[in-house]
Amino acid sequence: MTERLIVVSNRIPTDAEPSGGLVVALHDALSEEGGLWIGAHPDPVETPDEDLVDLPGAPYEKKAFRLSEAVVQNYYLGYANSVLWPLCHRRSDLIRYRRAYAEDYLAVNARVARQIARLAGPDDLIWVQDYHFLPLARMLREEGVSARIGLFLHIPFPVLADTSVLPEREALAGWFAAYDLVGLQTRADVARCLEFFRAEPEGEALFDGKTKYRDRVFSIRSFPIGIDVESFAEAAEKEGGGLLVNLGPREDLIIGVDRLDYSKGLPHRFRAFGIFLDQQEAGDRRASFLQIAPPTREDVEAYQEIRDELERLSGWVNGRHAELDWTPIRYIHRTLPRDRLAVLYRTARVGLVTPLIDGMNLVAKEYVAAQNPENPGVLVLSRMAGAAEDMTAALLVNPYDLEDMAVAINTALTMPLEERKRRHEELLATVKRTDITAWRRNYLHALRHVQSTLLAY
Repeated sequence: MTERLIVVSNRIPTDAEPSGGLVVALHDALSEEGGLWIGAHPDPVETPDEDLVDLPGAPYEKKAFRLSEAVVQNYYLGYANSVLWPLCHRRSDLIRYRRAYAEDYLAVNARVARQIARLAGPDDLIWVQDYHFLPLARMLREEGVSARIGLFLHIPFPVLADTSVLPEREALAGWFAAYDLVGLQTRADVARCLEFFRAEPEGEALFDGKTKYRDRVFSIRSFPIGIDVESFAEAAEKEGGGLLVNLGPREDLIIGVDRLDYSKGLPHRFRAFGIFLDQQEAGDRRASFLQIAPPTREDVEAYQEIRDELERLSGWVNGRHAELDWTPIRYIHRTLPRDRLAVLYRTARVGLVTPLIDGMNLVAKEYVAAQNPENPGVLVLSRMAGAAEDMTAALLVNPYDLEDMAVAINTALTMPLEERKRRHEELLATVKRTDITAWRRNYLHALRHVQSTLLAY
C-alpha cells in the first residue's frame, strides 16, 4: 500500500485558500503530498451521526465530524479550554472541572478514532494537532490502527506538579505513549515531558534518547513552529502605517497583538507601560501603546474577567496621562486583517511580546519579519515565551517584573540604530531558519522515520 498523510485538527478550513499560519502550513503539506484532513465542522447540529461529512474545494480530501452545541460546550470550551489549557499554562487555579467535560472529550476522541480506523491503512502517516486530541492515538490503537501516529502539541507541556490536579492523571502517560512521535515546541517542553515520564514507575529514559512507558517505546522531540517569512515581509512593505494610527511627528508607536487570554500577561503589560509613562519627563517623545486583543472563548468565565480588567486598566492609565491630543493606550478588542497588522508592525518602534507563558508566540516572529532592515524596531520579549529560547537577541524581560518591562520599553525606544540593526539581523536569521516550511518538513521527516514498539492492546 502507498503512504497517505492524514491530518487531524479541531479547526479545519472551509475556504479553498485558508488563512492563518498553521492552517496554511497544513494546507501546503496536503497540497504537495495529497491525503486527508479531518476536523470539527464549524456548524453544530442537534444530533450528530457517526459518518464524516465531505468538505469540497481543496486539492486533497477534507472531511469533518459533526458536534452538537452541548458537546461543543463540554469537549471544546469545557475540557479542552477550561481544563487542559489552564493546566498547560500553569494556571491550575483557573481549572473548572465537571465530569461531563471529560465524558464528552473522551467520547469525541473515541468517535473520531472509529472514523479514522475505517479509513487508515498500515502505511499511512497520521498527524494529530494539539491538546484537543491527547487520547486519540490510544483509542486508535484500541481500534487496531498500526499506522505511524504523531502528535504536535502547540501549547506548553504541563509542569509535573500541576498534572496531579487532573482527574485523568493516571491515563495521561498512556495517552502520550501511544503516539510514535510527540512533537513539542521547545527544548524546555521536551525536558518537562521527560521529567513527567521519569516520575512514572513504569517510565524509563533509554540510551538512544527515546522513552519507554510500559511495553511501548516512542520519541519526544522539539520542532519550533514558525511563520511564512517572505509573504509577511512583503505585506509589511506597504506604506501608511503611521497614517493608520495618526502618529504625530514626535510620537513613537509600541505594539502588542495577542488573543485576549490570561496567559498573555496583558494586565501586567498595561501596568508596566503606566510605570514607563510615570518615569517620562517633560519634553520626551510621546509613546503610544497600541494593544490589539481579539476576543476568544468569551463563554469561559476567566476570559470575561480578563476583558473587564483590561478595560479598567486602560481607562486608569489614560486618565492619568492622556492629553487633549494624545491617548497613551489604544486598546482594540477585535481582529484586524493580517496585511494591516503587518504594516502596523513595521511602523512600531517597539514590539511588546510579554506572555506569562507561551508555547512559542508567532507575534514575536511576525514583528521581526515585518521590520525595515535599515531602520528596524526593537523586540521586547518575555523569557517565558517559547520563542525566547532561540530569539536571544531580543530584549528579554521577566513578565512578572513590571519595572523590568518599563526599563526595557525605554531602552528599546532609545536604542542606537547600529545596535537595533545588529539585533534585528540576528533575530531575522533565526526566524528564517525556523520558518513554517522547515517546521512541517522536519516534523514529517521525523514521523516517517520514527521507529517504535507498538503496545499490544
